[in-house]
Amino acid sequence: MTRPSTPSRSHRLRRLVLLMAGVLAGGAGLVVTGSADAGTTLGAAAAEKGRYYGAAVAAGRLGDSTYAGVLNREFNSVTAENEMKWDATEPSQGRFTYTNGDRILNHARANGKSVRGHALLWHAQQPPWAQSLSGTALRNAAINHVTQVATYYRGKIHSWDVVNEAFADGNSGGRRDSNLQRTGNDWIEAAFRAARAADPAAKLCYNDYNTDGINAKSTGIYNMVRDFKARGVPIDCVGLQSHLGTTIDSTYQANIQRFADLGVDVQITELDVQQGGNQANIFATVTRACLAVPRCTGITVWGVRDCDSWRTGANPLLFDCAGNKKAAYTAVLDALNAGGTTTPPGSTTPPPGSTTPPPGSTTPPPGSTTPPPAGGCTASVSMNAWTGGFVATVRVSAATAISGWTVTVALPAGTAVTGSWSTRAGGTTGTVAFGNVDYNGRIAAGGSTEFGFQGTGTPPAGTPGCSAA
Repeated sequence: MTRPSTPSRSHRLRRLVLLMAGVLAGGAGLVVTGSADAGTTLGAAAAEKGRYYGAAVAAGRLGDSTYAGVLNREFNSVTAENEMKWDATEPSQGRFTYTNGDRILNHARANGKSVRGHALLWHAQQPPWAQSLSGTALRNAAINHVTQVATYYRGKIHSWDVVNEAFADGNSGGRRDSNLQRTGNDWIEAAFRAARAADPAAKLCYNDYNTDGINAKSTGIYNMVRDFKARGVPIDCVGLQSHLGTTIDSTYQANIQRFADLGVDVQITELDVQQGGNQANIFATVTRACLAVPRCTGITVWGVRDCDSWRTGANPLLFDCAGNKKAAYTAVLDALNAGGTTTPPGSTTPPPGSTTPPPGSTTPPPGSTTPPPAGGCTASVSMNAWTGGFVATVRVSAATAISGWTVTVALPAGTAVTGSWSTRAGGTTGTVAFGNVDYNGRIAAGGSTEFGFQGTGTPPAGTPGCSAA
């Protein structure tokens, strides 16, 4: 693991000044300040809009200081390129190995980043033993794989690509013929139900390519998602890979919007754009499209530098091999800082190495809570509870700009916090103080952010307290 670069003396002094200001403003109790660099990196700028900006990561490159330096500085989310796929995690039937997946996960969590899981089931990159199975034997093996991997990473993955690339290219809008499809048309549904049972709090996504506009393939996926939502099949998000050339479909944003209108989040999951005169503009267009749709919760570029890309010679990323920022980087950062919607109702900013609440928990929309007093903040909570446990989503709102916040929650006797995201929890029982992390402490006037926690026992009741820096 590469150690993050040491902050400069002036940077440490700025953080100390902010911390002291927070103590004076907030009085006693835990006060954690926001980052002094908010808006100057991709991750910080995206977080200000309630979103993430991430990169696909290879475990073998984490020892490259240039690679790790760009990753640690710029992105607030990571996706494992190959290390969490079926062939990597279950090389022989029933024998699971997570060494490289854990290396990526641990690096991300140590550096305050959330993690997307990619991918539980895919017709490609299956281990040889799975390729030799069919019918009921393959179905049982696939569902066991989903269950085992999602259970192993339970509470650590923000979103899972549960099923990857199951629809055919062309104009049919139908399923791809694969060994998984031949186990029965309900295999995707079965995978999502198994993933929900294994990790109730992870966002569950369907992910595919050539879905960058309204076309036959994306419409086939749209119809599946609509059917799943109507029948209560657990699906939370759709991933649009967005491996783009020198143009972008004019219906790109409209396609995002129609999926969002079904009640699912949309994530841009594997963005890269062929280098050329239009590269910067296309990157910016994708960013603006995501910001324009409240349920588009984040963007992941597929790789860190051009020389790390699977598209050899296309130079499709935001940094060159030396780690220098390209024109496309500036276009994306400018688009992120130019504005857009904040955190959407019912969705959260991805946690550093944890999860978001499962479907069924609702979050008050912006403007629905009592406005905070000038110079202060308020917190409101929504709850998804079951026998013996719960997931709570807390919205922090500010009337004037603040640089840090602390929310206190009184837990009933016998109740304990077992996990949290987008926050630092000061304890697990009694009255727990939840402080902001680096990417969500700074809230603009009239803005809001969200964090969450999971617990066992009786859910807390009442309104949380909030103090601002």
